[in-house]
Amino acid sequence: MTLQAVILGKVSIESVIYSDGWRGYNGLVDVGYSKHFRVSHGDNEFARDGHCHINGIESFWSFTKRRLAKFNGVSVNFELHLKESEWRWKKQPDELASELWQLVRYY
Repeated sequence: MTLQAVILGKVSIESVIYSDGWRGYNGLVDVGYSKHFRVSHGDNEFARDGHCHINGIESFWSFTKRRLAKFNGVSVNFELHLKESEWRWKKQPDELASELWQLVRYY
């Protein structure tokens, strides 16, 4: 299965996609992803429009994969694990504890 087929099956056609120049992303605009933007690492471009940085996305996925490896992967409730990783990403332990205590007190 090609990457394009996977994207078509999983990513909404209205989504904004930021990618690098890897050829696996060729043709996404042709199949309807009109909001596909690329950065050119060869030209020292790593962000698009000054706010979306490819390295930030790679950093998040690296963090998430390390976190999920502790569970030997997840076969159920992947979306919840992903959301938890999003919540935890780039937060200090004291910040996590404070937010968690606020949630516990609320309920």
